[in-house]
Formats: sequence, structure tokens, C-alpha cells
Amino acid sequence: MAVPKRKMSRSNTRSRRSQWKTTAVHLVECSNRACREPKPQHVACPTCGQYGGRQVTQPA
Repeated sequence: MAVPKRKMSRSNTRSRRSQWKTTAVHLVECSNRACREPKPQHVACPTCGQYGGRQVTQPA
């Protein structure tokens, strides 16, 4: 197992961690013609409860 020979300095650690970035959630239009609300991809619509043209949950 690889073990570091020397302690990594704070500046090196922080510069490496500065590359950790988050991205905004990509929103798409609901496929339900009556709804058309923005929703996250690959998730049932929180407004109408449909996913892929089928009713999967009760609308909120």
C-alpha cells in the first residue's frame, strides 16, 4: 500500500481541493403536456407525479 513519505503542506492540500466543484442541477421540461414544469432529469415530476408518460406518484 502506498504511504506518503512527507506530510502534504496546507497550500498543496488546499490547491488540490480547490478543483472540487459542484454543478447546478440540470432542469428539463416535464413530458406531461398539461404540466410542462421544470424538473430534474431522470426524476418523477414533483408537480404532476408522472415519469416517462406514466403516473408513478401522487401529485403534491
